Amino acid sequence: MKWYKKLHWQIIIGLVLGLIWGLIANFAGLNEFTSNYIKPVGTIFIKLLVLIAVPLVLVSLVTGVTSLNDTTKLSRMGGKTVGIYAITTIFAITIGLITVNIIQPGKTLPPETRDQLQETYSETISDRSESAMEVMDRGPLDFVVNIVPENLVNAASDNSNMLQIVFVAILLGIGIIQIGGKKAETLVNFFDALNDVVIRIVELIMLLAPYGVFALMASLLIDLAGDDLGKALELLYALGWYCLAVLIGLTIHVFVVYASLFKATSNMKLKTFFRAIQPAMLLGFSTSSSAATLPVTMERVEKNLGVEDEVASFVLPIGATVNMDGTSLYQAVAAVFIAQALGMDLTIVQQLTIVLTATAASIGAAGVPGAGIIMLVIVLESIQVPTAGIALILGVDRLLDMFRTMVNITGDAAVSVAVASTEGLLGEAHLDD
Repeated sequence: MKWYKKLHWQIIIGLVLGLIWGLIANFAGLNEFTSNYIKPVGTIFIKLLVLIAVPLVLVSLVTGVTSLNDTTKLSRMGGKTVGIYAITTIFAITIGLITVNIIQPGKTLPPETRDQLQETYSETISDRSESAMEVMDRGPLDFVVNIVPENLVNAASDNSNMLQIVFVAILLGIGIIQIGGKKAETLVNFFDALNDVVIRIVELIMLLAPYGVFALMASLLIDLAGDDLGKALELLYALGWYCLAVLIGLTIHVFVVYASLFKATSNMKLKTFFRAIQPAMLLGFSTSSSAATLPVTMERVEKNLGVEDEVASFVLPIGATVNMDGTSLYQAVAAVFIAQALGMDLTIVQQLTIVLTATAASIGAAGVPGAGIIMLVIVLESIQVPTAGIALILGVDRLLDMFRTMVNITGDAAVSVAVASTEGLLGEAHLDD
């Protein structure tokens, strides 16, 4: 197979060409053309991925549960999944805190830039603060209560309710196991066939991936720069140390925590893992959405990493909803950065509070739109840092969101490998030629 026919290379080419087009459009005055005629292609691509996500999770998880034919094994696998997700999240936050305390990016931000950013984004901060207060007002068990849907159709109509779909699928799978006999066999065959259909639809959608990524990257550059690319570059330069701290933390987390996870649970090498999930990582980078990337992540994990479908269909949907390693690390860096920029020194107790609050918020705010910033509001409130300081990072939040989403997806796939290996359900990896 020629290199340019491989999916990950096509996505990379689309990504690079999208950036080039965004620059050309900015200089040539083609921003409106890009927004009207190119951006919709990216929007359609994301909508197709989101459209197939719920059917994919429902059907593949029912198939996976029925193939286990053992509810004890299912509960054991669930405990491992949640436990590993929690541990990797705590490591992510800790790495973020260490990185930001060493680099101290907040002390490099000029006062005039700080004042300008706070004035620009004051209205946005007010909206996000209200959403955060709603999350903070929830009871301690509201998250568990919200997993159980009142109506399957309503749950399936919103991808932020993915855990409700997981609950229904597991319940349906257990019901099929319990009835047994010919009726159960008929239902199992039906879901097996339907699963094959859904996977084929995913493959068809992925034919659009290079074009969708091109459109997403071109429109992203237009949205970031507006009519003044120079101003956007000045902002990036001013916040460069903050961005660097986040990126260094994310890199350490991937190459240290996930490598250690593989070493402890399986024989898989990090290089093999990355080669297998490249398209999912690139797609997560360009879409900034774990949910939208879920169909591709599941396909790569099952077909290329050798994770059995009963594990992938269980671990990955839960991860796309509650596992936010990249986002949690970013919370830690952002909170300390804002405190530094405002001239506040955080105590050890306050930084430990960040670890606890960010870990809890990564689950509690998972189903809320704009979860990253809302989680940050909750963290800042917990350590008594003014939430108005969020204005300092909103200008580059979209850019960093791409990187932290890529890490979130990588974490989901890594945990699926770890769980599958410990359950004896990890086959051999099948890499692209």
